[in-house]
Amino acid sequence: MKKDIPFHPVQGVQVAVVRSINAENTAEWNVVVINRNPQPITNVFVTSKGYGNTESGLNAGQKTSTLRHFFPEIQSEQHQVVEVIMPDVFHLNNEFWISYFLGNQIYDKKFIFVPDSIVEDNVVAISPFGLEGVLHD
Repeated sequence: MKKDIPFHPVQGVQVAVVRSINAENTAEWNVVVINRNPQPITNVFVTSKGYGNTESGLNAGQKTSTLRHFFPEIQSEQHQVVEVIMPDVFHLNNEFWISYFLGNQIYDKKFIFVPDSIVEDNVVAISPFGLEGVLHD
């Protein structure tokens, strides 16, 4: 039963919305999963969706499609591009639910980028990958 499965806190896995500049000199944004653990993580399942605030407001009731991605393995100290994200949805809650195995133990966590958190003021360098973007722990 679910109550019999020990759920340990997620450590060493992060989600970031990273920015790169394309050949037309415009920004492209991608969602990446970063594995900072000393071992690979396996059977990585990512579910993503965007949704508006539950309060009555401009974004109320607005939502995106739910996307699902599977990656057999993300090596230690590596990152995996999950999907492209358009600036048109930065005003929504952008949720990424990550489930994976580290050894024989399953882990899962929701990473939520709240509305308007993916902005230039929150962009940081993400070492050692040479990436820059908004990092969520």
